[in-house]
Amino acid sequence: MTLKVENINKTYYRRRRLHKLRSGKEMSSPIKKALDSVSFSLESGIYALMGPNGAGKTTLINIMVGNLKPDTGLVSYKGQDIFKMGAEYRKLIGYMPQHQWMYENMTVMQFLYYIATLKDIKKGPGGKERIEQVLDLVNLTQETNKKIGALSGGMKQRLLIAQAILNDPDILILDEPTAGVDPNERIRIKNLISRISFNKIVVIATHVVPDVEYISKEIILLKEGAMIHKDSQDHLTKMLEGKVFECHVPVDKLHEFEKSHNIVSMVKEKDIVKARIISDYQELDFDVKELVPSLEDVYLYNYRSSIRLD
Repeated sequence: MTLKVENINKTYYRRRRLHKLRSGKEMSSPIKKALDSVSFSLESGIYALMGPNGAGKTTLINIMVGNLKPDTGLVSYKGQDIFKMGAEYRKLIGYMPQHQWMYENMTVMQFLYYIATLKDIKKGPGGKERIEQVLDLVNLTQETNKKIGALSGGMKQRLLIAQAILNDPDILILDEPTAGVDPNERIRIKNLISRISFNKIVVIATHVVPDVEYISKEIILLKEGAMIHKDSQDHLTKMLEGKVFECHVPVDKLHEFEKSHNIVSMVKEKDIVKARIISDYQELDFDVKELVPSLEDVYLYNYRSSIRLD
């Protein structure tokens, strides 16, 4: 079970009409290179696809599920081009989009029957049994007769996960699965993803670090359309060993300290500010101690524009 992304490139263009030409021909000018030679290989397990907004996550996901063709490159599953596989490939994937696009006037059960029809899941006892299994898995059994419009944001997210796993897919791709939900619901969804991930390739696209911390086999970091890292959390955090510190800064020195240091977080205690910083250099002012790097430190080191790594 291997999903390969090989040398994927995608550029978005703006079409401009040439008014001077009688033919009315159009030409295209590039707006943005969304993906730049992205390559990686995935096997069974949970993978986090991370990066800030605009990094290329959603474009890459749309290519991986077959909704969007790349300009160049290949996505293959078990050695076969997914675009040539067509409907055969679509039967093997489950996709949870970023936006809640469901029909508000449908009940939960009506919606899942509708999705089952689209996924060619057979009607009758087998289909009903599968829907009931999925509802139980996402803890929505008590909400089957509720209209979708009456559900909370967290329930809607769980229903989107339910429709994605209805066909028991080999590949499950989730785009921002905890968007707009409260902390308790975030934990519930995170645990749900862990339970349903066995013997599947699961890709979670997010910029929320706690969503994927500790449950991901590997982290894929995208920056401006290019893949900058693909590695385990342990290896990524080890790359920051000797770069994360806590400094005890006098309050009256904080303003100057902020100008020259990359502060991740800080808390005031009387006349001292405890500042967590990321620095490539160990020669620091004030009382300082080295800290164990976290995945959030890795994310901020690679993406936070306000952090100066000099």
